Amino acid sequence: MNQLRLGYLYGVGAYLLWGFFPLYLKLLRPAGPVEILAHRVVWSVLFVALLLAAARNIGFLRALARRPRALAGIGAAAVLIGINWGTYIYGVNSDRVVETALGYFINPLVVVLLGVFVLHERLRPGQWAALGVGLVAVLVLTVDYGRLPYLALTLAFSFAGYGLVKKRLGLPATEGLFVESAALALPALAYLGWLAQRGDATFGHVSAAHTGLLVLAGAATAIPLLLFAGAANRLPLSSLGMIQYLAPILQLGCGVLIFHEPMPPARLAGFALVWVALIVFTADAVRHARRTRADARRVPAPVPAAR
Repeated sequence: MNQLRLGYLYGVGAYLLWGFFPLYLKLLRPAGPVEILAHRVVWSVLFVALLLAAARNIGFLRALARRPRALAGIGAAAVLIGINWGTYIYGVNSDRVVETALGYFINPLVVVLLGVFVLHERLRPGQWAALGVGLVAVLVLTVDYGRLPYLALTLAFSFAGYGLVKKRLGLPATEGLFVESAALALPALAYLGWLAQRGDATFGHVSAAHTGLLVLAGAATAIPLLLFAGAANRLPLSSLGMIQYLAPILQLGCGVLIFHEPMPPARLAGFALVWVALIVFTADAVRHARRTRADARRVPAPVPAAR
């Protein structure tokens, strides 16, 4: 199997798992969002630690300990992914799967926005048009909800910020996930201990199946991230960008078709505007990538110097 096809398989696998993740989270009730988040963190650390031990790749921690700026970046990444995970779990278990899907639809637009304000990038006209349509969509959805879609915006900004920090750190996926989860593990363990002391923990008190599902939350977190890393290493960015819409489409389907969340006409219009913005954004990205490749082919090869 060639690497490009393998990349597509990894990418589709990752986004399929993320797309159906609301079904898994619903099975974890009656555990509350913070308890689920704490278990997700703790079991992720253990799962990834086993992978690293099997690959005999623990030595990277010593090198990382000598990089204080990298450690600070990992701390920031851990906080951002913790906010993202917690918000997502809360959204799913408070029957707002549709709004969580919206967060991941608008995430690419927020990434562009961060590029302008954080990295001081200059946008192409197509990107400005996509941002403008996206802003109108948020205004329409604000009117429909009677408030800002803060849950969707929190998901979009936290994940975009996490991606920005990760890009600057440049850590491999498995090592990065281990260190980020480890940074969150102590507060997660403290919370679980406090919950058990109060007698409010669901772990071990609901059913064997429920306990097993909480333990498997670590693998359910790590596996799609590792698949995504495998896809990112093999696919062009434009291809990966188009596959990413699979997850929020499936999440939206779960919210409307399986969980029967409301989709009134005004909300549907807001989502339609988001999709228009994404079409403009994707078309501009594909056109720019093709032009860049064409320009690269037109550049003449350097003439060897005379000896």
